Amino acid sequence: MARAAEVSTATVSHALNGTGRLADSTRRRVREVAIALGYGAQRAPRAGKTLGVAVTTYAGSAWNFLDVPYFAQLLTVATATAHAHGYALTILPATCGAETPWHTLTVDGMLLLDSPTDDPVLRALRARGIPLVFDGRPVDPRPGDIWVDNDHVATTREVLGHLTASGARRIALHAGYGDEHYTRTVTRSYQQWCHENARTPLVLTFDPSDTSGHGFDAVFAARACDAVYTVYDPGGRQVMAAAARHGLRIPDDLLLVCASEDQAYAESDPPVSTVTLRPATIAETAVTALVSRLSPAAPPPLGALTVPAVLHPRHSSRRRVRSSRTRPGG
Repeated sequence: MARAAEVSTATVSHALNGTGRLADSTRRRVREVAIALGYGAQRAPRAGKTLGVAVTTYAGSAWNFLDVPYFAQLLTVATATAHAHGYALTILPATCGAETPWHTLTVDGMLLLDSPTDDPVLRALRARGIPLVFDGRPVDPRPGDIWVDNDHVATTREVLGHLTASGARRIALHAGYGDEHYTRTVTRSYQQWCHENARTPLVLTFDPSDTSGHGFDAVFAARACDAVYTVYDPGGRQVMAAAARHGLRIPDDLLLVCASEDQAYAESDPPVSTVTLRPATIAETAVTALVSRLSPAAPPPLGALTVPAVLHPRHSSRRRVRSSRTRPGG
């Protein structure tokens, strides 16, 4: 380890344990080498019953995940569940995703949310031997891993079936922004469904900054789709803004389903059909599994713990299909 980092063994010890007087660049380089080699700071002695939560999707970028209803609900219930089990809960901002705190943070166990490909936080925690539970299937699960997730294949097929039953023939998927399991699985399921049903897939990339929905302009101007399933919370508002700009009426001209925990969709005009991923249930299940993992007397089941998502159909996806029968005397 010291040879690979080209430093002394004392420098390695100081860098991994947050001690000594080292330049930030040296400390950072040693930790990067340690992660690459599978080493990490040793777990500190238990200083109390403390759990940690890391939202590692887009780690290192300055975004406030607490503004997203899914994460806000999940973290609220995760905190309450941890407290009910006698644990404190530590949550760091997304900007700390790849920085020093995860190398030295004193916690008994960690809950990782939407861990992406090549997650630096996951590498650091695995190297330190911190017990983990995941919200969402890890990219490369190991024997003994535990994760809590929805059945995104079944949910995607349910939404597409619902839209088809309402008369949709050209359904677009609004996704593809992140690299977490959720986005990849929904996209693959949509493409498979299109193949099975002889439909041409149309995947539009979600842009969180596109509040006016200009990413839909070309598609809506060409009337290239008659329904949209958007898998991120702001997507529904983007679709409605773009539809209004292009004179498309919802649901008469365009059907809409949005995966979101935002109750405002139920009160919009028209009320928007939503898919809830049930973050409160996911949080309670995941934290309980993590607490069990820390108790040798009550080990949790390994592998996937599935929480079914729920489709709430509303006016935005309930187009009336006209009857082909003629009126009497017609």
